Amino acid sequence: MQPTTVKISAMFDDDLDPRKKAPAQKNLTDMGIAELEDYIVELKAEIVRTEKEIEKKKVIRDRAASVFK
Repeated sequence: MQPTTVKISAMFDDDLDPRKKAPAQKNLTDMGIAELEDYIVELKAEIVRTEKEIEKKKVIRDRAASVFK
């Protein structure tokens, strides 16, 4: 009889977040140059918004971690 191997995985913040499907990609072929440039501006704004949210979550995580030190 061989010993049973148990795989233990670490729990991370991301493990608790529900998984969402990626949004469908836009058809860039049908867009004109001005529309594509506007789309880039929108995407960059969304990146900035996302980075701010990440920073807020890091602050919260770090504060919580400091409580348990």
